[in-house]
Amino acid sequence: MTVETADLRPNHRISRVIKGGWQLAGDHGEVRPADAIADMEAFLDAGITTFDCADIYKGVEEMIGAFIADVRKRRGAEMADRVMVHTKLVPDLGRLSTIRPDEVEAIVDRSLQRLQIERIPLVQFFWWDMAQGNPVEVLGVLKDCQAKGKIANLGTTNWDCPDMDRFIDAGLDVVSAQVQYSLLDRRPAATMAGWGQRRNVQILCYGTLAGGFLTDNWLGQPDPGFEFENRSLIKYRLIIDEFGNWDKFQALLRLLRSIGDKHGVALSTIATRWVLDQPQVAAAIVGARYARHLPKTLEVFRVTLDAADHAAISALLATAPGPQGPVYALEGDRSGRHGRIMKFNLNTNPNDQVHGAKLG
Repeated sequence: MTVETADLRPNHRISRVIKGGWQLAGDHGEVRPADAIADMEAFLDAGITTFDCADIYKGVEEMIGAFIADVRKRRGAEMADRVMVHTKLVPDLGRLSTIRPDEVEAIVDRSLQRLQIERIPLVQFFWWDMAQGNPVEVLGVLKDCQAKGKIANLGTTNWDCPDMDRFIDAGLDVVSAQVQYSLLDRRPAATMAGWGQRRNVQILCYGTLAGGFLTDNWLGQPDPGFEFENRSLIKYRLIIDEFGNWDKFQALLRLLRSIGDKHGVALSTIATRWVLDQPQVAAAIVGARYARHLPKTLEVFRVTLDAADHAAISALLATAPGPQGPVYALEGDRSGRHGRIMKFNLNTNPNDQVHGAKLG
């Protein structure tokens, strides 16, 4: 079994499964930082070299930084440099009109300090509301940080093609777009794949397992409704509602289970493999917290979906269109049921930095 890789740009090679950091920010059950940091090494040694985090994921940049520092101390700089960190920069909604360039650079400097590295391989930029402030100017600050050697590459998160066109047309090299993409939510397939090929932008996918809904744990279970303490589960239960209904969702799980049985892998492995097979997709972000999750995570690299598998999945998906419209449009509507569960000012209110707005 060999872990697949993808090149976002020369000298920026990533594993096609990225270890997500959102689940380490709390609100997903107990987080044991020392265990999580120690277990990161097992992922690195297995070939999962890429780690995703964000400035608003409480404590996660620090955990990854402690891991990199420990590897550097024990195993040398060459091993530590194999770790490809992707973080996000998320200015608060309440500061979009007033945030200063020096404040933006200060967020970058804070991430560098937390991660204990000299240059961030990828900073993924997000701006809550394009009608407020000057996001092109702010992304220009990040370009200046590139020139200073603080950032290697720039990406975006949760923007559709027209928004990213503004930045690319302004002369910025956007290497990736991180968006929600799963069997339940196929909005990126509508326009982003062809656009990304033309613009040389690759897709990094979060929500591939819908917060754990696309796993064997939910097969045959009754509809739980929407009463969850975990906002992640509320978010993805809403996506299931957009997909069709609970019965349709269960039909999808049964199909994935049958394909998994055929290949001798987990239901979740089939869901992830399907996403990796989609055009212009570079990687899927999987929220495996501890090393005990590693064997199942690696299954995706030893399974190949055949034509019959894809045909069966396509036939079912044709009966369940899923969320419609641009990527993140439902979530970006702050008055709608998807947007109302978000938190928008997590740099100003660091005590609220749990999993924030689920930016991937």
